[in-house]
Amino acid sequence: MPTIVFASPKGGAGKSTSAVLLATELAAGGAGVAIIDADPNKPVSRWSKLPGRPASLAVIDDVSERTIIRTIEEQAARTAFVIVDLEGTASRMIPYAMSRADLVIIPTRGSVLDAVEAVAAIREVKQQEEAFRVSIPAAVLFTCTSAAIRPRTLSSIEAEFAANNVPVLRTRLHDRDAFRALFSFGGTLAGLDAASVRNVPAAMENAQAFAKEVVAVLRANRKGAAA
Repeated sequence: MPTIVFASPKGGAGKSTSAVLLATELAAGGAGVAIIDADPNKPVSRWSKLPGRPASLAVIDDVSERTIIRTIEEQAARTAFVIVDLEGTASRMIPYAMSRADLVIIPTRGSVLDAVEAVAAIREVKQQEEAFRVSIPAAVLFTCTSAAIRPRTLSSIEAEFAANNVPVLRTRLHDRDAFRALFSFGGTLAGLDAASVRNVPAAMENAQAFAKEVVAVLRANRKGAAA
């Protein structure tokens, strides 16, 4: 079953938020999902201990450099989707997890400094392709963007990525209060109290578009590999 790895050398890029959003949307669609929390800060694990985690979504946080590959393979044999939230610093878990990925998603904010780190993560993926002699699809995901304004900086970065054939997901995860609220209250976007959290429906629409695109990319990659 597909393994999606979230990787970024820069902290605060939105790895854990993106991973939880994808996992909860896939679970809402009826799929079994396992999130492997390989971040030493354990943000996903803390979220999972709050009320409202979907019954079909499991979180595994007992993982190390020695066990990461075995854990991914075991979960892939049990569930429809495996999602790996990697730490932001250099670790041997990063290349090991990437070697088992059907898709590496690299969250990045729309700044030049973040874009440089995203390119570094793309290079890391390419290095692992050579080291393990496998094809590892990867794409950049812009996070914390504005739903109303498209800054010139972001447009410039997108143009540069396109000129250098850096794959970028069409969907952007906007800066939403509801996304942050998940880590305060737990559960899913649909379970948030709309009276306490702003614009939950728009956040749900954004997350659903993200999950839909990831599934479409996985299917396209699988068809391409089979051709």
